[in-house]
Amino acid sequence: MFVNHVFPGVVRPMRVLVNEIVGFLFAVIAVSFVPGLLKSYRALKTPQGNPGGTALGAGLVALMFYFAISSFLRARRISRSS
Repeated sequence: MFVNHVFPGVVRPMRVLVNEIVGFLFAVIAVSFVPGLLKSYRALKTPQGNPGGTALGAGLVALMFYFAISSFLRARRISRSS
């Protein structure tokens, strides 16, 4: 009886917290890749520039930001559900 009453009240906040932590970690990863991406972009003006590497880096940063935003939105949806 006690478990049936308390368990749902603990699980939802934990799911929200886990999604927020995952979103934060993906955002940190994305932000940590930005300086390398900028360096790669600036190197495009030189003969050593690699457009494929720059495009791959931009795609990776965009993917990490997408995962971060979607995780935060999922946490918000869970917290607002009844």
